Amino acid sequence: MQDLRVAYIQTDISWEDKARNLERFDEHLAKVKEDVDLVILPEMFNTGFSINPERFAEQMNGEGVNYLLNKAKHLKAVIIGSLLIRTSDGFVNRLVVAHPGGKLETYDKRHLFRLSEEYRIIRGGDKRLVIKVKDWKIRPLVCYDLRFPVWSKNTFTNGKYEYDLLVYIANWPVVRSAVWKTLLAARAIENQVYCIGVNRVGEDGNGISHSGDSMAVDGKGNILSSVLPGNEGVNIVSLSGTDLELFRESFTLGMDWDRFNIEI
Repeated sequence: MQDLRVAYIQTDISWEDKARNLERFDEHLAKVKEDVDLVILPEMFNTGFSINPERFAEQMNGEGVNYLLNKAKHLKAVIIGSLLIRTSDGFVNRLVVAHPGGKLETYDKRHLFRLSEEYRIIRGGDKRLVIKVKDWKIRPLVCYDLRFPVWSKNTFTNGKYEYDLLVYIANWPVVRSAVWKTLLAARAIENQVYCIGVNRVGEDGNGISHSGDSMAVDGKGNILSSVLPGNEGVNIVSLSGTDLELFRESFTLGMDWDRFNIEI
């Protein structure tokens, strides 16, 4: 496997202010001066963790998705971010994957947060996604999904792993930052993959504070790259495909993984 160059952005998000947030990401993305393969933005990058979809949900041909497409084309990189989307069946917190050539892939957040009204207002997804960037297979998930290891479980079939990199984008509060950091490492270890978690900083419109703690972790649980808590920043990390392959060959946990089915 080739190395994968990933840029991830930890930033404040202005509460339900789409124009200001797109300006903010313009500023951060302008700092990506070197070639990267993948760019990761936090959950609900254009509004913050809003549960006001009647006002802020967009169509798939709306401003937010087109912003991601334009940035992917400009940077010649795949970009991941989530936003509120209106569908014929209701509202979803949709993770959108924009490719430089204009292709879109999507994943609707499965696990909806019960300490907010998200689970009452937003429709949960029922399908997982694996995308391909270069020769890497990547599973992107959203925030509260991190607490549910079965939903992220990797598989090993005929000597092949289902995916190589696990990505979580989030608006994860500072009061549970220890859980965030612990589970990112756990998901990397148990699935024998790299794991990148990208979280916001600042206070949202509900008075909830976020420390960020965005980081990249290898399959042994080692932190390869991180942004200082509370700080805004753009980090670029190079993930070694060779190191991952050597680790898996020397310690092939996949052969002993349990097999099971998930009921939706």
